[in-house]
Amino acid sequence: MTAFRKPQVALTSKAAPFAIRAERAADVAAREALLDASFGENRHGRTCQRLRDGRAPASGLALSAVREGTLVGTVRLWHVSAGGRPALVLGPLAVDPACRELGIGAALMQQALAAARARGHAAVILLGDAPYYARFGFSAERTGALMLPGPFERDRLLAIEFQAGALDGAEGMIVPTGAALAKRRVVRPLPAHAA
Repeated sequence: MTAFRKPQVALTSKAAPFAIRAERAADVAAREALLDASFGENRHGRTCQRLRDGRAPASGLALSAVREGTLVGTVRLWHVSAGGRPALVLGPLAVDPACRELGIGAALMQQALAAARARGHAAVILLGDAPYYARFGFSAERTGALMLPGPFERDRLLAIEFQAGALDGAEGMIVPTGAALAKRRVVRPLPAHAA
């Protein structure tokens, strides 16, 4: 039986509340614009993008933050094999620059991690700023023998285990294992002479 949860709502004295909910198909254009604004148009060439290209996010683990009807934050998690151990990779996490002091990023992280744990996932890995992500339980302690498919800074490869020992023996390349995105079928008109 699936329990339905109300979207998380945060109230601040500075601004209107925001809600965190499952990503919707209607969020795609706004999400892509937010990611471009946050990471630049070269974001598609980043190392962790190689783990997401052509893949769907893990079921139930793509979240959107919405404020006054506008998408202001996003986070997604993806299935990977971390040196032979099943895990998730988190990212990208992005918040609209005009809303960065409202706690949206932290709320997205907390809800994403809670959802991953509730769905039985054992570990989450990310590439990010250790001092920021330490407050959520991430560290580089379990990632020293892991590699990414491209350049990265070793001290920024972080992980959290929800099940003790989930990353024991994890060494080698982190590779995508999630479901492939459905290819769009292109419908082309018939040539005039074929009609």
